[in-house]
Amino acid sequence: MKVFKRIVAALVALSLLSSCSILKTLATSALSLGTNTGSAISGIYNVLKKAGSIDLSDITTLINIGKILTGARSLTDATPTFLDDFSTGLIEGSSQLVNGSNVAAVLNGLKALTKVDTSTLNAAATKALAGTPTQVSTSSAGVNETLAAIKNIVQSLQ
Repeated sequence: MKVFKRIVAALVALSLLSSCSILKTLATSALSLGTNTGSAISGIYNVLKKAGSIDLSDITTLINIGKILTGARSLTDATPTFLDDFSTGLIEGSSQLVNGSNVAAVLNGLKALTKVDTSTLNAAATKALAGTPTQVSTSSAGVNETLAAIKNIVQSLQ
């Protein structure tokens, strides 16, 4: 009977350690996703500030759009803890461009992106990440809506 109790205790301890490890991995993942998204938002912010528009022929811009879209997708069904860690990453990744007073607006803007057809820009971002230039037309499905949603996110920073 003592051996059985020890085995059960060991399994419970192992299970607790495993769940703590999983939670730590999820927190690290949320922080990393937030950091990448914040950095990409900052990049798009700088492009819009300098040029006034988003150049879809620029590989770096397409990569940043892809990072923003990845961050947005990660918020689907996100837990409060995930959102907290993601928000911390947004602030850090954007070099404080996203901050405590606008982070909720940025999160809402990112969540709005999940309701838009982003498939064309996702495909273009994937090709850009591989170093392959691609032609993206604003008449393609969802492109204008996606760009408008990203511009709304950037406007919430000002």
